[in-house]
Amino acid sequence: MKHPLAFHTALRHLLLCLLCCSTAGPATAAERVVDLSAYGILPDADRLASRIDSVLRLLQPTIGTDESVVLRLEPGIYHLHSSDAPRHTLYISNHDQTQPKPVGLMLDGWKHLTLEGQGAMLLCHGRMLPLVAQHCTDLTVQNLHIDFDQPQIAQIQVLKNEGERGITFEVAPWVNYRLVGDNHRFETYGEGWALQQVGGIAFERDTRHIVYNTGDIGVCLTGLKDLGGRHILSPQWHDARLIPGTVIALRTWQRPHPGIFLHENRGTTLRHLQVHYAEGMGLVAYRCEDITLDRFDVCVEDGSLRYFTTQADATHFSQCKGTIKVCDGVFEGMMDDAINVHGIYLKVTERIDDHTLRCAYGHNQAWGFAWGDVGDEVCFLNSRTMDYVGAKNVITAIRPADTPTWSGCHEMLITLRHALPAEVQAGACGIENLTWTPEVLFARNLVRNNRARGALFSSPRRTVCEDNLFDHTSGSAIVLCGDCNGWFESGSVRHLVVRGNRFVNALTSDYQFTNAVISIYPEIPDLKGQRTAFHGGAEGSIRIERNEFDTYGTPLLYLKSADGVVFRKNKVRRNKAYPPRHSDRREVIVEGK
Repeated sequence: MKHPLAFHTALRHLLLCLLCCSTAGPATAAERVVDLSAYGILPDADRLASRIDSVLRLLQPTIGTDESVVLRLEPGIYHLHSSDAPRHTLYISNHDQTQPKPVGLMLDGWKHLTLEGQGAMLLCHGRMLPLVAQHCTDLTVQNLHIDFDQPQIAQIQVLKNEGERGITFEVAPWVNYRLVGDNHRFETYGEGWALQQVGGIAFERDTRHIVYNTGDIGVCLTGLKDLGGRHILSPQWHDARLIPGTVIALRTWQRPHPGIFLHENRGTTLRHLQVHYAEGMGLVAYRCEDITLDRFDVCVEDGSLRYFTTQADATHFSQCKGTIKVCDGVFEGMMDDAINVHGIYLKVTERIDDHTLRCAYGHNQAWGFAWGDVGDEVCFLNSRTMDYVGAKNVITAIRPADTPTWSGCHEMLITLRHALPAEVQAGACGIENLTWTPEVLFARNLVRNNRARGALFSSPRRTVCEDNLFDHTSGSAIVLCGDCNGWFESGSVRHLVVRGNRFVNALTSDYQFTNAVISIYPEIPDLKGQRTAFHGGAEGSIRIERNEFDTYGTPLLYLKSADGVVFRKNKVRRNKAYPPRHSDRREVIVEGK
């Protein structure tokens, strides 16, 4: 390996040559293609994370503000190590707010940029965030794979289930494990990390469906006996549902890093990208405008023996605006939803005067970042009834209250243009940002064999979910939520079309908010005291039509606090894939308004 000083000297020489060549051309520059291989960014090179960071820092100032640039990787595997990766303070919605975060590839402040992967793989080692794009305009990332050599989710397969004598299992060949302590506790480890998993998800070996009526299973990984050949006996693990051949993904509840983080970008396209694993969500976008995912997959790599992908959602959009388009993707094996689109409710913690409030983030995984801007339109609601309070208002001033900048902020001071109604009081109300709400298109996607739910939509703007296949989502296929007491994810759905989708045997296990194949389930502590339905509005606000339900006997539609719902021209086919497990056999269940 070359001395670092020689490496940087070579980089500067190459940049000087590039500048001389670019200035020799016409004043109106065409698209410029930069092969990163010329800067030593090659498959299997040493210390790649730090090299990529150095190259981007040196290259970016040479790019004209109106110039379109393609940064091109050679095909191959790029090994990114957390020990080598630059550290960044990044507060990421719905993730553990541990700081700083090792980042494999940071794109910060670029304009008119395409990162062309040509099928390359970013293979990460340790615990890290593979790709970040923030403060970028007109960004495209395409033809790229993201994976980890040692996932923190561990995979085992049941060999014997002998009832009271316990369960014998085999550890997957890529998992590094050991039995630790006097109680012989199962522990897995990788570069810079070691974990003891606390639960699991059980998959059928041949179909890869989550085992019927299991959900989040308990596991007993203490008192183990090593039988050799990666076979382990757990004498105290008793679960008759786990027949021989069952594949189990062992997991913790930690989610330190997503696979991709988009932050305060305008105009982002991710095309032909595949995320095979992340110890968090596959993709998180926060405060971004106009996002297109075109054939973006969170999927098991072809030929892989893994049954799982991400620790949580495949894609997650928080406090975004403009349009979100997610089309022609595959989402499978993740430990939560394929897509979740929502805003963030703040808690009102102090009414300072008739125009000024102190507000705070409510969830321990959603804080530390900017929430709104001057000129944003907001509204208020009663946290217990989820009724809206007063008229819409406009922010005239907003700043963090407990930190000098937005980074790490828990609380903020917000000044409003119009006088606040008397009902807006500390502890009783939440505030929602209506400006940072997107239109959504979720179309022609395949969602299968995942834990919990298929799609969650929580935007008041037009949302279309069409021509998708939801195949064994385990929980509900589609959920409309809204919660100002726990997750603090906003808000009401006012214009939703669900059409042309096929739902195959959803709801084989129970999870939060999952009462039917399509479950409209806002969290309302005082439902009896509610005056107005939370979701819907005028007739046809929520249209569910021309869909196909292939079901073993589950409720099709659950409505809580929703009006204006049209459910028509849907085909229902009953099957006997599983025994019925729901006591309420009605196709449509209505609760509350």
